[in-house]
Formats: sequence, structure tokens, C-alpha cells
Amino acid sequence: MDRPPGLSVRLKLTLSYAGFLMVAGVLLLAAVWVFLLRYVPERALIVPRGTPTHGVFPIRSSLLHVFAPRAAAVLAFLLVLGLVGGWLLAGRMLAPLTRITNATRTAANGTLSHRLRLPGRKDEFRELADVFDGMLERLEAHVGEQRRFAANASHELRTPLATSKALLEVARTDPDRDTGELIDRLCAVNTRAIDLTEALLLLSRANQRSFTREDVDLSLMAEEATETLLPLAEKHGVTIETTGEITPTTGSQALLLQLTMNLVHNAIVHNLPGQGTVWVNTGVRPKTVTLTVENTGEKLTPRLVSTLTEPFQRGTERTHVDHAGVGLGLAIVDTITQAHDGTLTLTPRTAGGLHITVELPAIGAETDGWN
Repeated sequence: MDRPPGLSVRLKLTLSYAGFLMVAGVLLLAAVWVFLLRYVPERALIVPRGTPTHGVFPIRSSLLHVFAPRAAAVLAFLLVLGLVGGWLLAGRMLAPLTRITNATRTAANGTLSHRLRLPGRKDEFRELADVFDGMLERLEAHVGEQRRFAANASHELRTPLATSKALLEVARTDPDRDTGELIDRLCAVNTRAIDLTEALLLLSRANQRSFTREDVDLSLMAEEATETLLPLAEKHGVTIETTGEITPTTGSQALLLQLTMNLVHNAIVHNLPGQGTVWVNTGVRPKTVTLTVENTGEKLTPRLVSTLTEPFQRGTERTHVDHAGVGLGLAIVDTITQAHDGTLTLTPRTAGGLHITVELPAIGAETDGWN
């Protein structure tokens, strides 16, 4: 925003300090003068020593001639003291703000690694500096995450395009090659590219929170997801057990269904072959509702589990080739959860597999439509 030039805050504070000091000086001198007028008579009888004569001389007028120039000198001194002292004091008080301003300019130029770390006890400026440091830390982490995401997305999108190009080059150089096999492979590669693009769009939509909130029952989402994915579970020999109660919350029905679908899908495909189990449960807490998806599978390390919500992390230790996905399943779950002001918790099971809990804010028990 373009603004016309104005006085600096330091100069304004200096003038304020000097003005306050001048007002205080004037009031003090006025109080002294009132005191003198009250206790000094207007005229006094003076008898000179050694003479029989006497005379009456005015005291107040003489006192005014003596007091006025000295009062003016005192006020001039206070003015100079107020300006000089106010300038130095304002500079000292505004020094932390100057550091914050310089750090803001540095951050605006793209450098987010700088931190203020103002020393001293807590006050308004240091509290502002701490909040600013926290904001820079979050921005740096967010920007780094976005850069990694963009690089990974570019790499993931380049892979199917490069594969398609290679298949077309083979078809052009080898016209006798079976076109049916080539078409099947091109269809598979194209499907993967479409799935990845749709996942990226969904992730972006959830990140921007550009959706309309409505009342949603997570238990219905869980039932729909398990019914939809039941054929996939039967194909993998996985048993799904769904339990729980009505779990009313608010949010996007489409996004929360996608969240539930991703969780159940991951629990099915990353499971023990032919003898796995998936447990889906919904529950109600005092102020939140929960969706829990738990599955059997290989033992996972806490270090691996902590990376599973990062984009394009597929957890290669437990991925099946035919359902590797695009590596955005749990990243989408995490983003949708955050967009709904919830929390996502991933915990490795001691016996193997993963325990995932999504906790979202609940709506009131008396809310219409959930009786």
C-alpha cells in the first residue's frame, strides 16, 4: 500500500515525551507561584536599619520580576532535556521493533531462516518477537514442504509421461509388435497419471479449505467405505470388522468419505496376504468424535510410521506391487483432517500393522438431525 510520508514513531514519541515534560514543568511552576502568592503578602513594611524613617514596598511585583525569567529558563531546560532524553529513550525502547522490522524485510525477500531470539525477560516486544519467530519457523517448514511436494509431484507426473513416450517409441520402431499389449500398457500408465492428477487436485482442494460444511455422520462414512471396498478385501483375503456408534461432526461429506475410503483401502492392501483383518470403529468423546482404522500386517518401525503422511511416501516395506497407489493416500487423509480442525494419529501395532485414529470436533448432542 502506498502511503504519504509522515513522522517517524521515534520522533512522535520524542515530541510526546518532551510535551509531557513541559506540561509537568508548567504545572509545577504554577503550583510554586500559587504557593508564593498565598503566603507572601502583596506589600510589606520595611524599616531601614539606622534610620527613623520607614517605607512600604511591593513584594509580589518584585517577586514576579525575579521568578519569571528563572521559570522561563527552567522551561527551556526542560524542553531541551525532553527532546534529547526523549529521542534517546524512544530509540532504546524501539530497538526491538527495529529488529523485528529488519527481520520482516529479510523474510519478505525470501530468507526464512533468520530468527530474532530477543534476550531478556518477557514483555510486549519480546512476546511479539517470539510469535514472529514461531511464524517464521512454520513458514519455513511449510515452504520446504511445498517445495518437496512440487518436486515429488513433478517427478511422479514425469514418470507415466516418460513411460508413455517410451512405449510409443517402441511401437514406432517396431510396427510388428502386438498392439493389444501396447494399448493395455498405455491404458494402465494413463490411468495412473489420471489417478495422480485427481489426487493432487483433491489434496489442493482440502488444503485450501474450499468446501461447504454440513452435518456428517462418520459411522455412515465407515459403512459406505467398507461396503464399497468389500470386493477388494475379498480379493486380498482380508476380513473387515466394522463397529461403533453414531459420530456426528461437521465438514465436507465428500472429503470425509474420501478420508475414510483412503484409510480402509490402505488397511486392505497393506495387510497380510490371505489372512489379514481390518477393524473399523467410530466413537464419541466429550468434545470430539473418532474414526479408528486398524489392520494386521508386517511390523513397522516408529520412524517409518512418522513419514507415512508425507506426500509420495508409500512405505515400501509393506507395499504390494499391484496396488502401490500414487503415494498420496495418507497425505490426503492428513490434509483433510487438518482442514476439519482434527488430529491424525498413526501408531504401529506391536503384533504388526498400523493403528490410525482420526479425531474431529463433535457437534452438540442436541443438534437437530442427530436425535
